[in-house]
Amino acid sequence: MRVGKKKQPSYRVVAADARSPRDGRFIEILGTYNPRSEPSEITIDNAKAVHWLNHGAQPSERVKKLLEVSGAWAAFNDGTTVEALQAAAAKAAEAEAVSAGAEA
Repeated sequence: MRVGKKKQPSYRVVAADARSPRDGRFIEILGTYNPRSEPSEITIDNAKAVHWLNHGAQPSERVKKLLEVSGAWAAFNDGTTVEALQAAAAKAAEAEAVSAGAEA
């Protein structure tokens, strides 16, 4: 889904029905992609992405490349469960909070 001003695109990675228009109705936001920043900013919730891939979602070519960069595509191919990805994300967030607290 394209968002942003004219000549300044930013994208939301979404799970949508194939019959919906590009910027139309979607089911869930999976992440964002900003190609104009240097380096490009990619934030994707891997647990949500793997969940939708397991339920038959077919990513476009560009989204597949973004999933490969974020690691969600490898987790999908390895058969990693959504629960394992959520636990890893929670552990990483907890470690980040602890390190931020130690610096303050």
